[in-house]
Amino acid sequence: MQQLDILIVGGGIGGLTAAIALCRDGHQVTVIERDPDWSVYGVGIIQQGNVLRAMKQLGLLDAYLSASVGFDAVAVHAPDGTMVARVPSPRLVENCPANVGISRRALQKVLADEAQVAGAQIRLGVTIDRLDDDGEGVAVALSDDSNGRFDIVVGADGVHSQTRGMLFPDLAGPEFTGQAVWRYNVPRSEGLDALHVYNGPIGAGLVPISDDLMYMYLTTPEPENPWYPTEGLAEVMRGKVPAPLAGLAQYITEDEGVVYRPLDGLMVRGAWHKGRVVLLGDAVHATTPHLGQGAGLAIEDALVLAEELTLADTPSTAFTAYHNRRYERCAWIVDTSLAICMGQLGKGPPVDNAKATAEMFGLVAQPI
Repeated sequence: MQQLDILIVGGGIGGLTAAIALCRDGHQVTVIERDPDWSVYGVGIIQQGNVLRAMKQLGLLDAYLSASVGFDAVAVHAPDGTMVARVPSPRLVENCPANVGISRRALQKVLADEAQVAGAQIRLGVTIDRLDDDGEGVAVALSDDSNGRFDIVVGADGVHSQTRGMLFPDLAGPEFTGQAVWRYNVPRSEGLDALHVYNGPIGAGLVPISDDLMYMYLTTPEPENPWYPTEGLAEVMRGKVPAPLAGLAQYITEDEGVVYRPLDGLMVRGAWHKGRVVLLGDAVHATTPHLGQGAGLAIEDALVLAEELTLADTPSTAFTAYHNRRYERCAWIVDTSLAICMGQLGKGPPVDNAKATAEMFGLVAQPI
């Protein structure tokens, strides 16, 4: 199919990647984003070799690497801080690191700039009020009182996807795991040349994101799914830092710099599309962050969806092929990440983090 008029719901990582890929394939693309400020929280994100491979495919590798810092291994530590394994990561792109750490704002800028250069129309502060799929196209009523008609609609609007709710109103939504993640940027430790993961009742990690910054993440039991006010958030996080990283707690000083998020899990086991509307990323497979692949899976989804739309004669054929190519890989990441989470909470058997990480690297090294 060529020169489709496509609406993408969601201007995050998956939606913007889809916009770039689809524009380059000759489609007309409009992206709507709920947030009028298009804001992104300022901590970092881990990206493995499969994302570098995707960035090369998109022609964004140089811009992406210039905004990030590379590393080639994951160091796994016991609860007392002893390093028990150093897992090498496969390099999937020649002359490039195996993994990178990058600030979310920097990644958003790389993708947003390219999406607009590629020709995508970006509309902020807009959501969908109604979708009417008549089999030949989708009539869309938007929250700004405008209307449009599109050949297909792509829901890339996250774990609490409004689009998914419209398509599958009877489908169970995301489920709280009992755990939350805390993130904060701190000065990069001298000699930090890998992602460092600390196991224990409170999981932790250190990820380099620039020459002088790294971000610390903590995964903590939060069985009551509490809401924490911004005021005092830094003090609360400081109190949760495990002993091996206690020396870094002094840098957690700004309440506004703390990013706290309860961890929800979701894996849509059935279809990912209905008619001419299809879902990608967290809207269908929201993984906990224990294997660092949430954004990577969304980026891969976007590339595969664009490829299948080029190859297929009908949207339904493309969407089915896209689902078939993506399902097994995404389900393994979601299920294994959740197993690590449950093991940390004592709700399931402990998972060997080093073994799971090595298996993840082997899986994502395979072609998409």
